[in-house]
Amino acid sequence: MGSSESTLLNSQKSEDGITTVSERFEDVDPVLQKLRSLQIASPIFTSAPTESSLTDILVKKQSTSSNAGIVDPKVILELFSMYKELQEKQVQNINKRQEEIENKIEVADALALKLFQRYNYSVSAMKTTTTHLSGVDELQVELGELKGRLTEVMSNCDSLCNRITTDGPEPLRSSVKPFAAAAADLKPTTSSST
Repeated sequence: MGSSESTLLNSQKSEDGITTVSERFEDVDPVLQKLRSLQIASPIFTSAPTESSLTDILVKKQSTSSNAGIVDPKVILELFSMYKELQEKQVQNINKRQEEIENKIEVADALALKLFQRYNYSVSAMKTTTTHLSGVDELQVELGELKGRLTEVMSNCDSLCNRITTDGPEPLRSSVKPFAAAAADLKPTTSSST
């Protein structure tokens, strides 16, 4: 393909035609751009390898030349700088995670404090309820005694009213009614008022 490309198009007409494209769009492919930006790295070792086979590598003998196996200082500097950048990124990530963990711990502490306060409130409410409930038995006994006394007083009053109606003076007989009759007279009035 040259500077112009030819494509075969199916036109809406019954005839086939050839369209010639004279301009080519130059879109930059990111992968191609990365490939173009790659550079050949300098070798790590400055001297040529002395090993020529796998046996030489496995059974390595000490070289007599003073130059063999020396690493280029620029390469070491680049490796250390890359390592330093990697460590700094890890430190930043660790610091960020540590801040997040500290925030979560603070939230958990606040929730624990609120739960503890609610627990203390519940305990104090339960203690007061227990105290009140322990007094209920005494109140029931006192209420039973008062009920018995009231029943006794009512029976005494009822018997007194009966004596007045049977043996009492004439003006009192018409105004006094026994408790049972008075209670029967009061029930319809209270129910009609409600």
